[in-house]
Amino acid sequence: MTKLSACIEMLFKAESSDPAQRIHLAKAEGFEAVEFWLWSNKDLDAIERALDQTGVKLAGIVAEPFAKLTNPKTHDDFLRGLEQSRDVALRLGAPVLICQSGNNRLLVDRQRQRDALTLVLQRAADVLAGSGVKLGLEPLNDRVDHPLYFLTSTSEALDIMDAVDRPEIGITYDLYHSMVMGEDPVSVIGNRGRRIVHLHIADHPGRNQPGSGQLDLLTPLTALIAGGYTGYIGLEFRPTSDTKTALAETRAALAPLMAP
Repeated sequence: MTKLSACIEMLFKAESSDPAQRIHLAKAEGFEAVEFWLWSNKDLDAIERALDQTGVKLAGIVAEPFAKLTNPKTHDDFLRGLEQSRDVALRLGAPVLICQSGNNRLLVDRQRQRDALTLVLQRAADVLAGSGVKLGLEPLNDRVDHPLYFLTSTSEALDIMDAVDRPEIGITYDLYHSMVMGEDPVSVIGNRGRRIVHLHIADHPGRNQPGSGQLDLLTPLTALIAGGYTGYIGLEFRPTSDTKTALAETRAALAPLMAP
């Protein structure tokens, strides 16, 4: 069965300024899971109460702090923060932490940056070992949203995962970013779907709800699920109107996946 997660940083934002209340709104819309970005700017007691009261699961949060992981000087700070993020994830029941590579260091050889990224992920695996929490490195597009970002290629991200080769480490695969970069998700993932720990979707242009733009999200989602992906699909988009209407459009666009 397809499992959707509502990103409450973007969904229900117009309806409530309170992240905990957005969890209740997500429950009212039929969601069994939510996700959000930073944990350090939220009332974790209130978040925990809302999760307990609604029975909603937390699909994932960001591993703090954001760091330029291509720079070895940031690694110790990131790993100390990862220990805290891991503990928050365990407290709230989140199976996934999400991280990003940071921007390209233009005066540094790309292979050196990639080696640094591989090294810190190997060290991160040791921090997470035995916890049940996984870290998902997220490739992003540099054509629209994240100029100068280092890791724009899903293939390169998967090659890094092959080099790290630890069960605690995978990728957060955002179909929006991948397709904005001109990738064919089915081809780029190939037989390496096991490396995906979390999915995000949105349409293009605008990073709005599925069905609002030009992307065929249904075909790659169907292929990924058929290939064995059983995790959450995070709805990380900006509603073009109220959240309820945008979710109705999303469910219509993904209707073949919604059948029991």
